[in-house]
Amino acid sequence: MTPDDFARAFAIAFGAQDADRLAGFLAEDAGVLTLTGGWAEGRPAAKLAFQAEFSGIFAHARLVTGKGKRRELAPGVVFVQQRFVVSGAKGANGADLPRFAAMLTAVLVSGVEDWQAATLSVSGLAE
Repeated sequence: MTPDDFARAFAIAFGAQDADRLAGFLAEDAGVLTLTGGWAEGRPAAKLAFQAEFSGIFAHARLVTGKGKRRELAPGVVFVQQRFVVSGAKGANGADLPRFAAMLTAVLVSGVEDWQAATLSVSGLAE
C-alpha cells in the first residue's frame, strides 16, 4: 500500500468493520485516536478500540471519501489528511444517526514491506 492508497484502504476496512485490517495499517507502537475519542497505544490496543466501536455506534457505518491531501515531510515520512462523510451510525437506542463529517489525519512511515501509520487520528467535524 502506498500513501495515496491509505485513506481509501482505511475507509474500506472501516466499512467492513475489520479491526484486524485497520490494526494492520499501524506501526507496532502507533498512537490512535478513534472517532469516539478513544485513545490507544500500540497495535493490539488499537485493534480492541476499533472492535469496541464496531460493536456499538459504528456496527453498520460506512465512510464516504471526500477531499484529501498528502504531503511528504521527509524521505519515507508522509502526512495524510482525508475528509469523510460517516453514514450508518446508530444511537444507543438503535436509531439511525444523521450523517456527519469526519477527518482522518495520519503520519505514515515507510517500513520494510509497506507504509504504516506511526500516528492516526479520526475526529468528527463541526458542520
